[in-house]
Amino acid sequence: MESKTVFQRLVHGEAISPNDPDAPKLREASYKTKELLLQMNNTSDPAEIRKFLSRITSSEIDESVTVFTPLYINYGKNIKIGKNVFINFDCTFLDLGGIILEDNVMLAPKVCLLSEAHPISPKERLTLTSGKIHLKKNVWIGANATILQGVTIGENSVVAAGSVVSKDVPNNVVVGGIPAKVIKEI
Repeated sequence: MESKTVFQRLVHGEAISPNDPDAPKLREASYKTKELLLQMNNTSDPAEIRKFLSRITSSEIDESVTVFTPLYINYGKNIKIGKNVFINFDCTFLDLGGIILEDNVMLAPKVCLLSEAHPISPKERLTLTSGKIHLKKNVWIGANATILQGVTIGENSVVAAGSVVSKDVPNNVVVGGIPAKVIKEI
């Protein structure tokens, strides 16, 4: 039986200790992604931006997708982007746990999608944990909002600016605050 790569293990929710023999591969991959990001973030041509993003994610990025650079990504291969997605300036994606943006998702400036974290215990803090982030159709994330690992945002829902979302959000609601709570139904 073939063993899983460190990347496959993370996307399946396995914690990776700093002593893991494959842990250095995480940084190596991040530096390779940074090379492409430097090029992507230094062009204003929408087609070129999509071309670089396709290389970073190893997937086809539809021509209906709009990205206002800069965009920051630490890995890229675990990002899936649907059609008619809008990503505004200064967003950050940590995707080792996986990030899915379904059709018509809108991200305001400085949105952070963080599918990775570390345990609270100081003895285990250097361990890397992960959990997939899933933004369903028609989700709108407000400026400076942060979505934490393992969170799904339901269809048509809105995350208010400045919020920190640490738990799943149902369909058709507005959430806000730290931690984010349902404010109203849509």
